[in-house]
Amino acid sequence: MSAIDLKSLPAPAIIEELDYAAIAATYKAKFVSLWEGVRAANPGLNLPPYDVEMLETDLAVIATETEGFREVVLRGRINDAIKANLLAFARKSDLDHLAAFYDVVRLAGEDDDRLCSRVVLAIQGRSTGGTAPRYKSVAMSADINVEDAIVYTIGRSPVIHVAVFSTAPDGAASPALLAAVDTALQAEDVRMVNDTIVVASAVRRVVDVAANVWLLPDADNATLTRAEATLRSAWAAAQSLGRDFVQAWWVSKLMIEGVHKVEPIAPLDLSIPADEAVSIGAISLTLRGRDF
Repeated sequence: MSAIDLKSLPAPAIIEELDYAAIAATYKAKFVSLWEGVRAANPGLNLPPYDVEMLETDLAVIATETEGFREVVLRGRINDAIKANLLAFARKSDLDHLAAFYDVVRLAGEDDDRLCSRVVLAIQGRSTGGTAPRYKSVAMSADINVEDAIVYTIGRSPVIHVAVFSTAPDGAASPALLAAVDTALQAEDVRMVNDTIVVASAVRRVVDVAANVWLLPDADNATLTRAEATLRSAWAAAQSLGRDFVQAWWVSKLMIEGVHKVEPIAPLDLSIPADEAVSIGAISLTLRGRDF
């Protein structure tokens, strides 16, 4: 069962895109309509046609703009209320209440993104065939120091393996952390009767990156430094257990503004086992010249 990326969902149609100018213009048009109606109904008053754009200091202009601003604030508050009920947007205490509906409670020190991920896992784990998400949800809930976990089997073996990736710099899970996860998974109300669960630490594989780079003529000398930082940042966001390290992917991240061409040297495409996670080690970018 694949994970749901809430951030990739399209914007909900129920959330309105606010446009103050359009709202204020509606109020101004309504005022002009009412003014003209009064003029038509009372010709004896000799009221002149009213240009609502005449003066910014005109009381009618001030009133309509004030109403427009109030309307934007009100609609914005309605948008916020809607977002508080959507898992993709709810944050802080709003997210806590949504999570509680699924019997998920925020761990001490847990940020919103991690809690949101656990809520998704809890929902998936309750569905038919949701054993893997269920076990991952339990592992992630066992301790805040579990950065990631993957549930998998090997071949036709019925043994269920749970690889734990910790928040430690090297990703290795300590014996105490593994014990906490194992205890949570072996609980009678968690483990299915016929399941044998083996908990172990995931492995961090350090990979060095090397490439030749050509810059555009007007690119500054710090371009290579920025390219390296961009690659590291992108991988930090994408890194997960079992994620392959594909050459085309990391080359694309080096193609920032100012870079003309990247010639990859190493590594080639790396197929990563389920219980391993790639960490980028040294990045060697050799400037080979400038070109269009």
